Amino acid sequence: MINNSTVDKLIEMRLTAMSDAFRQQMADPNMKEVSFEERFGIMVDIEYTRRKNNRLDRLIRNAEFDQADASIMGIDYTSGRRLNKDLIKRLAYCDYIPEHRNIFITGATGSGKTYMACAFGMEACKQHFKTQYVRLPDLLIDLEHSRDEGNYKKVMAKYANPVLLIIDEWLLLKPSPSESKDIFELLHRRRKKSSTIFCSQYRHEGWYEQLGGDDSPLADAILDRIVHDAYKINIESINPSKDVSMREVYGLNPRASE
Repeated sequence: MINNSTVDKLIEMRLTAMSDAFRQQMADPNMKEVSFEERFGIMVDIEYTRRKNNRLDRLIRNAEFDQADASIMGIDYTSGRRLNKDLIKRLAYCDYIPEHRNIFITGATGSGKTYMACAFGMEACKQHFKTQYVRLPDLLIDLEHSRDEGNYKKVMAKYANPVLLIIDEWLLLKPSPSESKDIFELLHRRRKKSSTIFCSQYRHEGWYEQLGGDDSPLADAILDRIVHDAYKINIESINPSKDVSMREVYGLNPRASE
């Protein structure tokens, strides 16, 4: 009776892992030889681990990664691409995030930019940094629709608040003046407060022109908020004639994002 009451109270307090561990201990005669302190420590450890795992699962699910199976260990260094392995391993520790520094990942279509960015995002989630993945076209559509629906601030906050934001297909198409304003506003809000990973087919030297160049009053302002102290990973092909799409290497659907 006392045991059932204890289990009910643990469940009511949402200590479900601890309640399961308690029931298992009561059913195991060998646990009678274990001290109270040890048994209690075991139950606390089980509850703590369950909660950490649940939190990690939520962070990964809410991040909406394009490639949720991506991992740093899974990055392929043997497929004819020139990669800075030491830099990638160093960035996997996520020290750039509390430093509020950005990462530029550039390379041709199918070079594995998205996989690498999602792998960095997975490492950020493991360290419990709130992370969000989004394609730039989708982000801009969200913000455009939010104006009509009257929830612009809420949608902007969705992308401005995460500690790590991954923007894929960065400047694949030249943004309109209205879209440039949204990009500026977003990056201004994130400046010196968070980190952003940009995935682009264009090296950062070409972003000024993609943003409108001399014809856009925001091109310089946008770049000023992201370029300084950014880590740059340019994925280059060693032998273009023997290139293999990383979608094929990673076993991804050819129609999926890179």
